[in-house]
Amino acid sequence: MPVDVHAHYVPPHLLDALQARASDFGLTLQHGPNCQCAIHFNNGPKIRPFFTELVEPLDKRLAAMDVTGVTRQVLSSWCDIFGPHLDRKTAAAWHRFLNEQLARLCDQYPDRFSMLASVPLPYAHESAAELEHAVRSLGAVGAVIAANVSDVNLGELELEPFWQKAVDLDVGVFIHPVQAVPLKRSAKFGLTQIAQYTSDTTMTVGSIIMSGVLDRFPNLRLLLSHGGGGVPYLIGRFDCMHERMDKVGQGNVAKAPPSAYLKRFYYDTIVHDPEILRWLASRVSAARVVLGSDYSFPPADRDPVTTVRRAGFTAAEERAIVEENALSLFPALKRGS
Repeated sequence: MPVDVHAHYVPPHLLDALQARASDFGLTLQHGPNCQCAIHFNNGPKIRPFFTELVEPLDKRLAAMDVTGVTRQVLSSWCDIFGPHLDRKTAAAWHRFLNEQLARLCDQYPDRFSMLASVPLPYAHESAAELEHAVRSLGAVGAVIAANVSDVNLGELELEPFWQKAVDLDVGVFIHPVQAVPLKRSAKFGLTQIAQYTSDTTMTVGSIIMSGVLDRFPNLRLLLSHGGGGVPYLIGRFDCMHERMDKVGQGNVAKAPPSAYLKRFYYDTIVHDPEILRWLASRVSAARVVLGSDYSFPPADRDPVTTVRRAGFTAAEERAIVEENALSLFPALKRGS
């Protein structure tokens, strides 16, 4: 029963509900040709139009899952619309709205969908409160957060109440890259998706390790997008610089070399190369790899289960990657089945 832990969806009913409430959140819903629409924050970024599959009718989403053999998607919203620039009160209301709309879908199809709650970072206490509400009242199995908050790495933010709440609730946290406005160097040739997103993950993981987050929260479970970005492949450089840098000057308080933390993370399968996927599992262990598709976006793995099968895993490893590891990362999936 394959579980896809990395899938995005903005249910059409969310957009319908937003028509009447957009001003409450300091945004407008723009309508364009071919039924495309986009969110423009009044005092923030003008988000590109929603991708077709991100807001597709539900029957198309279910049909696509059936074609690939995915039994359940663990849904995340779109990080581009998280609005980290919003004031504290508006940000809390916006994420409550996003989570309630996603929960409505999961309640209607409990055997096909689960949800990860978005939270109003950088406000740690409000984020902790929203996570608790989403888990206890909306059925969320974990959280999804952006890898940077207004261009600040997660390890450099004061997020202790949020990390602690994730531990207390026994839920995993999915770290997903974001670049709502493309950088000049990555605006062409798909380089935002190829390089900027993976760099975003890589840099924030370095900040999480070296700022001591994993030492302070030994039971925190974190899922990394796109096979961990560059982390598994650059870990030797991480270790080298950890050893040689001015630790006091750089604020590096990690108790061990970065490579010692590799198996503290979970990694999705979205690397688009079975040989690389096999290498990733050999480096971090198959027990830390979970099935993902990135469904809705251009870099999606359109057949993630087949990707895993082509990597040459044993039957036990394959079963762990496509189903069992997701239940370890997000235990509420098991309780809700």
